[in-house]
Amino acid sequence: MPTSLEAVRPIPLAEIQEARLRIAQTIMRTPLVRLELGPGYPDIRLKLENLQPIGSYKLRGAANAVAMLPEPERRRGVWTVSAGNAGQGIAYAARRAGVPCTVVVLETAPAAKIDRMKALGAMLVPVSHDVAWKVMEERSYPGVDGTFVHPFDEHNFVAGHGTLGLEILEEAPDAVAVIAAIGGGGLITGVGSAIKALKPEIRIWSVEPETAAPAARSFAAGSAQEFPGWKASFVDGAGGPRVFPRMWERMKPLVDGCIVVTLEQTRQAMRLMAEKAHVISEGAGALSLAAALTGKAGDGPIVAIVSGGNIDLDKFRDILEPAIA
Repeated sequence: MPTSLEAVRPIPLAEIQEARLRIAQTIMRTPLVRLELGPGYPDIRLKLENLQPIGSYKLRGAANAVAMLPEPERRRGVWTVSAGNAGQGIAYAARRAGVPCTVVVLETAPAAKIDRMKALGAMLVPVSHDVAWKVMEERSYPGVDGTFVHPFDEHNFVAGHGTLGLEILEEAPDAVAVIAAIGGGGLITGVGSAIKALKPEIRIWSVEPETAAPAARSFAAGSAQEFPGWKASFVDGAGGPRVFPRMWERMKPLVDGCIVVTLEQTRQAMRLMAEKAHVISEGAGALSLAAALTGKAGDGPIVAIVSGGNIDLDKFRDILEPAIA
């Protein structure tokens, strides 16, 4: 790992507000809609980041991070490592900046994400899940040149995600809780930084799938933890084998706790969104709704961030079939 990494520091509200202006012409201000479930359910509103131009919230951080690179670093081209959504974000931002982009991508990434990265002009280098996590830790990969943009452990990337928190406060000022999935932790850190700066009484909940829940172990232990027995699942955009110590340092002052949901609860949340709100979500994007439905975040109003919708339609159908049967 490079020895010149910037020390972890809080993200000031002013930097998030500046990021908002910087990326305004690149991202979409996504709608926030109430999920009408009837009596006996929490009051849940869905923040539809699946409607971003790349189908994921990652565009916010990527656009800010690439825009803030010094010109000599942009001219070298940029590269990242991704399960698909961060790769799309960096590729989109790189194309707008007119610079080449390479993505070291998980070989199990959905075809929808692979195709989109190619369409955005990215050169792809497929690797295994273990290799991808090693690349994220070491920030290098043989034969790949350019300026590395980390998909979550990067201050300006996280500040870009904070713009989502500003929108939530404007659109749901009565919210008592916000829920977001954790993969690397960039989304929850950015959103939490904005919300806690303005309304610290709002509770920030993270959520992970039962098959990959190192953040839950970390909150229980009070330190960054690994998750023994990690398993791949259709929730490919969240839940890693471990929490990076640097990301734990970012998250711990901002996040009130972590909810773990089953794959079946996630599947049911995907189906519920499709039926009730006509929203197609990928597995990671449905985690927040699954967590809200457990009741562990209270009766609401709860904002559940639908972080992405990049999923192959055939896979989406196959995931829902057990619930339909």
